[in-house]
Amino acid sequence: MRRCTFSFLLSLLCISSIVHAQNRPALPLVSNVERQPLVAQINRLTEALEFLGVPLPQADRTALESALKEMDSAKCVEAIQKVLDPHCLAGVELKSDKEITAAAGPAKPDLVEQGWTQFLIKVHNPTGLTGDLRAASPNALRLHNSPADQVPARWLDLQMFNQQPLLPRLSGLVLEYRIIQLYSRDAGPRQAALSLEYVVRPGRPANPQVRTDAGPKGDPEVVIRSNPIQLACNCAASHEITFRVVDEMGQPTTAAFLVHDPQNRIYPSQAKRLAPDFAFHPQIYRADGEKLKLPAGTYTITCLRGPESVPETKKLTVANGPATFNYQVRRWVDPTHLGWYSGDHHIHAAGCAHYTNPTEGVHAQDMIRHCLGEDLKVGCNLTWGPCFDYQIQFFTGKDNEVSRYPYLLRYDIEVSGFGSHRTGHLCLLRLKERNYPGGDSNAHWPTLGLNTLRWAKKQGAITGPAHSGSGLARSQERVAETDGPGGLPNYAIPQYNGIGANEYIVDITHDVPGPDGKPIPAIDFISTMDTNRQQELNMWYHTLNCGFRVRASGETDFPCISGQRVGMGRVYVKTTGKLVYEDWCEGIAQGRSYVSDGTSHLMEFVAATTGSSAQVVPVGTNGSEIKLDKPATIRLTAKVAARLDGKTVPIEAIVNAYPVAKKEITADGALHEISLDVPIDRSSWVAFRLYPNAHTNPVFITVGNKPIRASRRSAEWCLRGVDQCWKEKQKFYADAEQEEAARAYDHARTTYRQILNESNTP
Repeated sequence: MRRCTFSFLLSLLCISSIVHAQNRPALPLVSNVERQPLVAQINRLTEALEFLGVPLPQADRTALESALKEMDSAKCVEAIQKVLDPHCLAGVELKSDKEITAAAGPAKPDLVEQGWTQFLIKVHNPTGLTGDLRAASPNALRLHNSPADQVPARWLDLQMFNQQPLLPRLSGLVLEYRIIQLYSRDAGPRQAALSLEYVVRPGRPANPQVRTDAGPKGDPEVVIRSNPIQLACNCAASHEITFRVVDEMGQPTTAAFLVHDPQNRIYPSQAKRLAPDFAFHPQIYRADGEKLKLPAGTYTITCLRGPESVPETKKLTVANGPATFNYQVRRWVDPTHLGWYSGDHHIHAAGCAHYTNPTEGVHAQDMIRHCLGEDLKVGCNLTWGPCFDYQIQFFTGKDNEVSRYPYLLRYDIEVSGFGSHRTGHLCLLRLKERNYPGGDSNAHWPTLGLNTLRWAKKQGAITGPAHSGSGLARSQERVAETDGPGGLPNYAIPQYNGIGANEYIVDITHDVPGPDGKPIPAIDFISTMDTNRQQELNMWYHTLNCGFRVRASGETDFPCISGQRVGMGRVYVKTTGKLVYEDWCEGIAQGRSYVSDGTSHLMEFVAATTGSSAQVVPVGTNGSEIKLDKPATIRLTAKVAARLDGKTVPIEAIVNAYPVAKKEITADGALHEISLDVPIDRSSWVAFRLYPNAHTNPVFITVGNKPIRASRRSAEWCLRGVDQCWKEKQKFYADAEQEEAARAYDHARTTYRQILNESNTP
């Protein structure tokens, strides 16, 4: 982000409200309006108000819902206007593309110092115009610290909200409602003039009220301006609120806060937030000693510091002066006490819900704030397609300087939006080099994912597909009657038409040279927790059944798959000393970890034999392998905690993709030590799961030194998957890589046929 340009914007705290009418003239009712398109537009309007954190008051929402259900067109249209007109700052009539008139609406122009306020604009459009509607004022300041900002008459900023779910331009409906946003620099009474403008195409006839400006690309714009409306604004003063935030040990920290007023409006307004506050979040993050400006009033503040803390709701009353808000975190579990450190191996600082232009994404100090506020120990900030050339500057191959132990932020790469992304996005962790050889940007990367993996593994990276369930929706094959419990495993061949674990079905069959030149698996992990859980696990289970020792890791793909918060999907890695990013990534590769959404924890998973020569293997140690000479019973143990509204939930022992035993616990946050015995009669893999919230990585049990060949049907499923993947993905490989891609797929087919021949079990 260009801080010098936007430093003033960053200081704006956005306060918003929908203001009630009070002794101001009513707007005229509009008739002869078609019911159905108006109802659709009003639904988009209410969604936009919810998105902005300024929903209509409950009584008006109830009345509006009733109005929208009215099937008599005239009654419906009239009832809608009676609900919405009192919230209108102005009404505008587009008489033609040459004449526009405006009138003051019933809503009082009450604003908030250094905050944004939302109002409605009623648009009567009898001629069906579909251009842009804008707002203008001679009192508008420019938000770039220019000298004009110091002119006393210029104290206001204003704009129309034209983003989704609203249409960017007028719909052409006879009647619709738009949203206008006003910002006040000052407190106290202020006068302003407001005009509405309609932008028409170049070449329209001139008019005394018409002015011509240069458009965004230099093209002339013809703008029809309405008569000015005089606004006597009362700008309520805002007061500094200092947050005192400490963790469970009383040490200063950062947490998430969701601030509502009695009308359920969100503060600061999402309408104009800039980093470090994100406009797509209802919550904000504040560290101890940081501030927020709020007008006088009573607020409800929901406090949280990640899924391992206990949510708390507190009241804050702001009088006519500064105030202090105190919050101390309360935990229901702390996996670090047992050495388990959380991380999200897939987050972004640009693209999707983030800013892209002109800020080109956000900087490390913004991303670490969110990791701290969600108590996420490791954030893997992956540079990808949007803003790649800008964001790649932050890659150093080391922890970013904003890291505050034990909170680590590291820049790595996701192959997404370039290279092999059409055949499945790839997460590349622990990279030493920041760009594939042959160029400075991302236009030259391979289209065959296996080639990217060769480059990454040669430098010691940890690799796996992103958002694995994408493209793995099951086909329409009639195989449901042979599916496992809850559809896991299932045997319908996926479509392989997305960007998840698609080429994965090929890549896991390949070994590639490692840093020392010795062959190592091309894929270390499969990503879970952010797409369809059944599709993620089904792919993983089938490949484990074929003997591939791929581990699971947890991700969010923030803010793309989910923009709610970082760490919605997590991997918890066991460490034996100080948390180090390189070792933490190695823990993912070795399976010294479990995946979770943070509400459930499967710690200290151990598989053991019994007797005087017992083998005890904690997950992720000694290759996660127990070697048996003959069939035996294996005891599986773990320390388990879950907080899911106190429900009774099953901890299942999984053997070769099927649950074979379970232990029920009460998910009230308490720690439970569980033990389950499972018979093993052939080489198998075993794990614990609390579906769909958490899953351990597997321990592998070999019997008589035979490889795991758990299921002929899994091998057949994988073999058919290679053919389906080639059918969908072959067209995406560059001509220069077609022959190599064909060989890679043939190698996978040969491998699965061999596994199929070695698999004698159903």
